[in-house]
Amino acid sequence: MLAARGLRRLAAAICLARRSSSAVAALPAAGAARFHDYDAAVTECIERRALRVGRPVHARMVAAGYRPALYLATRLVIMYARCGALGDARNVLDGMPKRNVVSWTAMISGYSQNERPAEALELFITMLRAGCEPNEFTLSSVLTSCTGFQGIHQVKQVHAFAVKTNFELHMFVGSALLDMYAKSENVQEARRVFDMLPARDVVSYTAIISGYTHLGLDEEALGLFRQLYNEGMQMQCNQVTFTTLLNALSGLASLDYGKQVHGLILRKELPFFMALQNSLIDMYSKCGKLLYSRRVFDNMPERSVVSWNAILMGYGRHGLAREVAQLFRSMPEEVNPDSVTLLAVLSGYSHGGLVDEGLDMFDLIVKEQSTLLNIEHYGCVIDLLGRSGRLQKALNLIQKMPFEPTRAIWGSLLGACRVHVNIPVGELVARKLLDIEPENAGNYVILSNIYAAAGMWKDVFRVRKLMLKNTVIKEPGRSWMILDKVIHTFHSSERFHPRKEDINAKIKEIYIDIKAAGFIPDLSCVLHDVDDEQKERMLLGHSEKLAITFGLMSTPSGLPIQVMKNLRICVDCHNFAKVVSKVYGREISLRDRNRFHLITEGACTCGDYW
Repeated sequence: MLAARGLRRLAAAICLARRSSSAVAALPAAGAARFHDYDAAVTECIERRALRVGRPVHARMVAAGYRPALYLATRLVIMYARCGALGDARNVLDGMPKRNVVSWTAMISGYSQNERPAEALELFITMLRAGCEPNEFTLSSVLTSCTGFQGIHQVKQVHAFAVKTNFELHMFVGSALLDMYAKSENVQEARRVFDMLPARDVVSYTAIISGYTHLGLDEEALGLFRQLYNEGMQMQCNQVTFTTLLNALSGLASLDYGKQVHGLILRKELPFFMALQNSLIDMYSKCGKLLYSRRVFDNMPERSVVSWNAILMGYGRHGLAREVAQLFRSMPEEVNPDSVTLLAVLSGYSHGGLVDEGLDMFDLIVKEQSTLLNIEHYGCVIDLLGRSGRLQKALNLIQKMPFEPTRAIWGSLLGACRVHVNIPVGELVARKLLDIEPENAGNYVILSNIYAAAGMWKDVFRVRKLMLKNTVIKEPGRSWMILDKVIHTFHSSERFHPRKEDINAKIKEIYIDIKAAGFIPDLSCVLHDVDDEQKERMLLGHSEKLAITFGLMSTPSGLPIQVMKNLRICVDCHNFAKVVSKVYGREISLRDRNRFHLITEGACTCGDYW
C-alpha cells in the first residue's frame, strides 16, 4: 500500500508521462530458426504454465549466449509472471536493454494478479517516468491494484489519467474503473462510469450489480439485471453474474425471481460452480423455502464448509434448532467446522429456544475448540440467555468474557430487557449504549418500550426529550412484498400507496373477523399515553399489518402471503398474523430483521420465541 508520499509520486509520474512520448525500437533479431525454436518453446510453456520446462529453455538461451530480442524477452516476462515466478520475471525485465508497453504491462499484471499491489503501483510509476505511455491493459491492471486504505485515492488518480489520455471509455478500463469504485462502496461514481460506457458487456453489468448488492441496494441491483435481460445478454451471463444476482434476491426475499434465475441457470447447463450453489441455498432459505435449500444442498456433487454453513444458517434462521444440531453432528464426516459453523449452530440454538442444549454446546466448544471462538460466539450465548430471561447471568458473562463487549452485545441484552420488562438491568445497559452510540435511535426506542410496558410514562417522555436534544431520528418501520414483479412498500400509517383507501377499508373488515375469532390486541406495543381505543387504531397502522392486508386483497384465496420487514416484528403484529392465517386459511411468511416466521393455521415456526 502506498502512503501519502507514494500518492504524490504517482501523481508526479502521471504528469511526466503526459509530456513524454515513447519510441522503443526492437533489438536486431538473431537467426530466424533459433528465434522460432525458442519462441515456440516459450509459448508452449506460457499456455501450459510449465515453469519447470520454461526455466531450462531460458537457461539454454543464456548458456548459448543468445540475447533475445524485445519480443522474445517480453514473452519470458509473461511466462514467469503467469507461473507466479515474479522474481524471475522482474530479473528479465530489469535486464532488458529496451522495453515496450507490453513488457511493462506483463510485469504489472503479474504483480496485480498475484496480490502484490504495492509493487504493481511502484512499477507503474517507474514505467511512466521512463517515458513509456500505458495502454488500456496497463491501466486496467493498475486499477485492480488500487486497494487498501489509500485505494480510492489511487483509483481517482488513475481515473484522471485515463480521462486525459482518452482511455476512460475503453471497455477494459471502464469495467475496471466501475469495479474498483463499486468495491470501495462509491457506487454513485461506479454508476456514472457504467452509464458512460459506449458498449457494456456482462462483466461490466456484473461489477455494478455486485456493487449495489454489497451496499444492500438490492432493488437497484435487480433493476440492472432486468436491463441486462432486456438488452438480450442473459444467455451470456456466467456463474459470477448469477451468484451476485442471487445475493440481491436473497436480500429482497424474492422467491419468484429466484426461481426464474434458477431455471435460467439450469437451462444454460453451466458447469458446477460451488459458490453459485451456495448462493442458491442461501436465497431459498431467506425466501422461506428450506425444502428447496436442502434439495440443492443434497444434490451438490461436492460441498465446502461454506455450503454446510449456508444450510445450517438457513435452518437456524427458521428456528429449527434440532435440525441444526442433527446436521452439525454429521458434518465432520465431510468437512471440518470453522468459526462460522459454530456461530450458525449457537445462533440456531438461540433462535430455537434450546437454552440448556445451547449452553452445553458452548461449554463443549470452549473446552475443545476455543481457538475458533470470537466475540460473535459470546454474543450468541448472551442472546440465548437474554431470550430465556436469564438477564443477570448474561450480564455476568459479559463481564467475564475475554473480549470487550460490542454495541451489538449490549443491544441484544437491552432487547431482552424489553421483552422481560427488566428495568434495573435495562437502565444499566441503556446507559452503556447511550455512551457508546448516542446517535442510535434504536437504543432510545427500546428503553422507551421498557418504560412504556411498565406504565412509566414520565420516563418515556424523558427519553423522547433526550432524543430531541441529541437530534436522533428513529429509523421508520417499513414492510414490502413483491406482486407481479412489482415491489409494494408500506410504511406505518401509510398515506401514499395508490390503494390506501381500499387497504384501510379491508383492514377494518379483517379486524372485525379476527376479534370475533379471539384476537386481543397487545396495547403494550404502543409507546404513547393515550386511551385504549386510540392505541388500537395506532396498532392497525403498523406496516406489516398493511402489507398482509394488501396480500389478502391482491392474491387468490389459498396462496401464501410473503412479507419482508426492515425492523423486528412487534408482538401485536405477530399475533395479528397468526390469527389471520387461521381465519383466512393463508400461510404467511414474514421475514424481519432478526429471523424468519412461517405462520400456518395460527402457529408460527418460531414458537413465539424471537
